[in-house]
Amino acid sequence: MRWTQKNRGHQWKTPGTGEPRVLRTLPLVAAGVVVQTTPAAAIGCRLALVLAVDVSSSVDAREDALQRGGIVAALTAPEVQEAFFASDLPVALAIYEWSGRHNQKLLQDWILIDSRDALLRTAEAIAASNRSHNDFPTAMGYALAYGAQLLQRAPACLNKTLDMAGDGQNNEGFPPVNAYREFPFDDVTVNGLIVNAADFEGEMGLIAFYNSQVLHGPGAFAIIAEGFEDYERAMRRKLERELSPPSIGALPTSRNAG
Repeated sequence: MRWTQKNRGHQWKTPGTGEPRVLRTLPLVAAGVVVQTTPAAAIGCRLALVLAVDVSSSVDAREDALQRGGIVAALTAPEVQEAFFASDLPVALAIYEWSGRHNQKLLQDWILIDSRDALLRTAEAIAASNRSHNDFPTAMGYALAYGAQLLQRAPACLNKTLDMAGDGQNNEGFPPVNAYREFPFDDVTVNGLIVNAADFEGEMGLIAFYNSQVLHGPGAFAIIAEGFEDYERAMRRKLERELSPPSIGALPTSRNAG
């Protein structure tokens, strides 16, 4: 079952700068669709999970095809399916793509993954999706703000996680720290999927950026993909880690993993 809504945003300036301080609301989906009350909201779930997919101008058509295919393959991998259904409580899932300040597109609205058929339908929706933009910069703060609002209308779940995938640092609009300050992230964990840059300096800078500015909340971690060819493996490993119920007495895992 799906939930949708339409919001219009308002901007104001940070004193002494020309930069909009924050957008309290950002458009989620096309106009004319209203929020619906659904059985999933009453059922509850263990995790509301959002996947945020980078389609900024640094991602070319081949790389975009690799990341979409990687998401589809990861969602349908046997080990990920096992992780989705490792508990009696289901997982709610939503997926969107992002690039510039006002360039976010919902690819899969909230769906309760309570059966393998629901998971397959989600994978099919991503496989059939088309990229909305390819010529906008990397406005990660705005992308996080959009994700926070998406989580505000998620089914009632025990935990909330937003996965921010990207191959570059924020270069337009307010930074992640502003999004965390101004939007409802108190009960949200933000993990990362870092797509390594081609050069060593760029690679290390991106990892440091995610560690210092993007990862948020208890237990937040990042998985590193060695290029878009490695996107499927990284997404599969990240989903397994996020979806598997924690083991009592388990040792803490590394914040950054390959």
